[in-house]
Amino acid sequence: MSVEEPTVCASIASAPIGLPLQLAFSESTEPLHWYAVQVRHQHERAVAHALSHNDFETFVPLYRSRRQWSDRVKVLELPLFPTYVFARFREVQRVQVLRTPGVRSIVAFNHRLAPVRDEEIQSLQVMVRSGVPVEPWPILREGQRVRVERGPLQGVEGILLRFKNCWRVVVGVEILQRAVAAEVDRDVVRPCTG
Repeated sequence: MSVEEPTVCASIASAPIGLPLQLAFSESTEPLHWYAVQVRHQHERAVAHALSHNDFETFVPLYRSRRQWSDRVKVLELPLFPTYVFARFREVQRVQVLRTPGVRSIVAFNHRLAPVRDEEIQSLQVMVRSGVPVEPWPILREGQRVRVERGPLQGVEGILLRFKNCWRVVVGVEILQRAVAAEVDRDVVRPCTG
């Protein structure tokens, strides 16, 4: 993978071939949702590749981080959400996802899979593809919800935060209790209505 470009892993989801007609029909009528799939440490890319190979749409948002060693500085691409891969599938396909090597579990509450909101995934995808530097950020409990009106992050909704004399829009994935921040100019954001 190139260090210059943020990476988004994606493929098109499709119904498996060869299933009984009744199962294939029920899968095609059940809605697709994004889920947070917990994976083994440093297995995010391998699991995303395996899921994509099995026709699941996946998303592994990465960021660039400069690391200092005693003899050199290296830029690494690291997952914004370590040990998690976002995958889009139907709930009846959970067993197929869980059987993927490297997968530990799917985020669930009270034994029910907990889907990630489409808007959260879309905002994360816009942030990663924009080329604006992004980084992991602690989840916020309070602050003003804003929408970016123009620029490469146009349409992204998140929480406005000031950090080290810079304004940032923070987008969180509630079920993971994690967030990502991108630097923005204060004049390109507006309060969300409603």
